[in-house]
Amino acid sequence: MACSDKSSATSTRPVISLHRLLLLATVASFGAAASITAPSGAQLPAFSRANATEAEQRPAGFADLVEKVKPAVISVRVKTEAGATVAGFERDRQPPPDSRIDQFFRRFGMPFGGSTPEGSPRPNNRSVTGQGSGFFITADGYAVTNNHVVEKAQAVGVTTDDGKTYSAKVVGSDPRSDIALIKVDGRNDFPHVNIADKAPRIGEWVVAIGNPFGLGGTVTAGIVSARGRDIGAGPDDEFIQIDAPVNKGNSGGPTFDMDGNVIGVNTAIFSPSGGSVGIAFDVPAETVKAVVAQLKDKGVVTRGWIGIQAQSVTAEIAESLDMKGSEGALVADSQANSPAAKAGILSGDVITAVNGNPVKDARDLARQIGAMASGSTATLTVWRNGAEKTFSATLGELPKEHDARAGASDPGTASADQPKLGLTLAPARDVAGSGSEGVVVTDVDPNGLASEHGFKTGDVILDVGGKRVANAAEVRNAPSEAHKNVSTRC
Repeated sequence: MACSDKSSATSTRPVISLHRLLLLATVASFGAAASITAPSGAQLPAFSRANATEAEQRPAGFADLVEKVKPAVISVRVKTEAGATVAGFERDRQPPPDSRIDQFFRRFGMPFGGSTPEGSPRPNNRSVTGQGSGFFITADGYAVTNNHVVEKAQAVGVTTDDGKTYSAKVVGSDPRSDIALIKVDGRNDFPHVNIADKAPRIGEWVVAIGNPFGLGGTVTAGIVSARGRDIGAGPDDEFIQIDAPVNKGNSGGPTFDMDGNVIGVNTAIFSPSGGSVGIAFDVPAETVKAVVAQLKDKGVVTRGWIGIQAQSVTAEIAESLDMKGSEGALVADSQANSPAAKAGILSGDVITAVNGNPVKDARDLARQIGAMASGSTATLTVWRNGAEKTFSATLGELPKEHDARAGASDPGTASADQPKLGLTLAPARDVAGSGSEGVVVTDVDPNGLASEHGFKTGDVILDVGGKRVANAAEVRNAPSEAHKNVSTRC
């Protein structure tokens, strides 16, 4: 393509403006808007109408969606007493650098360590301020956030998208799902959003909105990366993984689908550096709905309980029991007078379905039973002696859990046990809802031997090498193959 002006009668080299050079470069690089002749004289392909139609059909962006839902998203600020415990750690103490929570389950929004969320030195007084995110679900001021955002809060305040601030009260919170419900009084016209009725598909576009590092109203976008993630946070792990950038302060904020429905609540990130690396985890909408309904009605969450200890069915177990597949939960023990015992469930039974829904493994059984209300009836499909049987159990209420760190009930456990297996243990009798037999795993070192073999927090070790165990010392002195006998309670 010639750059000279052919109509010029003088031999002086024409001056071409920078603007024109840029324009020419743009045209040449795209080779599009018209039929352009290449230096060789060959004809470059013209921009086809089919390509234009395809371009017109591409999404215009997320602006319309954001404009619709952003007014319902709030910034949450809390004041807590200095040294208050958050997610099991004191606020003025860093988690161990190689601990499971430090390496994998990094809480955000109310950070650990010796600085405020903005990075400034912590004031030398009796209270500290943390921040997170949330969103209104009703016009009269009910809003959802994370439990760890408002945990131990002395005062809670919210800032809406239009910059107005309000005081809020905590209606109820649920540490197990990390969901909390708060209420702002004084208005009946708050912008609000709906929680999705169905789970998102992997690969769908999502938008996260929140208050990262105090920058309220921040919008990020990505896709659903995975579903059903178990990140070692608890027995009900069923997180949605997204790759939308999420950082400290996004905790409790919503993730939206393209219809403007909340598909999950941001609760954790995987981050070796402390910032976003494109791996964030959301509490799924199904869980949020169930928890919020109970919090609004009763202020607390109760969960179903059948009183068994179970382990997942392996291929070897399935073969020995003449099962067609290797899914289900093998009952290791049924507590006396428990709902399961009263229903006729025995040790050695394999529970394969609850109310007709297949049970994948012991964790899935715990999740399904826990999602049901105490007092309700569960129909259990059981594989026993080569045949399928059905039992009906009236669920009890899962006892409230409490923190039972190694050392509290069994001095010296952590230091003596951790280097060997990478397990922190406590007697089952000291952990509510774990029964009276065995030893509960309260923490797993991600770099330890036990982690490599599938041990998870909440597992209950009943016996080692055929010998019953009741404390950490008995596990510590057991054979190195002890991990093969782990059971999971539900």
